[in-house]
Amino acid sequence: MKIGVADTTFARVDMFKYVKRALADLGSTDQIVRYTVPGIKDLPVACKKLLDEGCDIVIALGMPGGKRIDKTCAHEASQGLIQLQLITGKHIIEVFVHEDEAKDERELLEIAKDRAYKHAVNAYWLIHDRKMLERYAGKGRRQGKPDVGGLD
Repeated sequence: MKIGVADTTFARVDMFKYVKRALADLGSTDQIVRYTVPGIKDLPVACKKLLDEGCDIVIALGMPGGKRIDKTCAHEASQGLIQLQLITGKHIIEVFVHEDEAKDERELLEIAKDRAYKHAVNAYWLIHDRKMLERYAGKGRRQGKPDVGGLD
């Protein structure tokens, strides 16, 4: 299998290394293809190119700022990624970490590391054995923050 990872130079954390670590921890032998672009609105075309190159799934890593314009840009990028998934019939795991999610830079780093790692695990199972995720359905699992648990 081939896993694409699109990331940006705008991000303040190199989340790609946590994706690689997660896949290595799983014992993955999948080929990983990285495509780095300047900003978050460039991610949809990077993901499209990765899918065109034969990737089975793509992980889109982005870190929008905390200003209103950054939220708008992240929303637009997200809409592009959703459209691309529908057009191609392939998953693109959106891993966005907003700068205003954390109270300080240390917490921001921890959120980014955790979210990238956990979503890489999700991506792996989606292409190798998607039934593995069923055991966690309704369990309140979170990426980037502690799990909140299910209600039933």
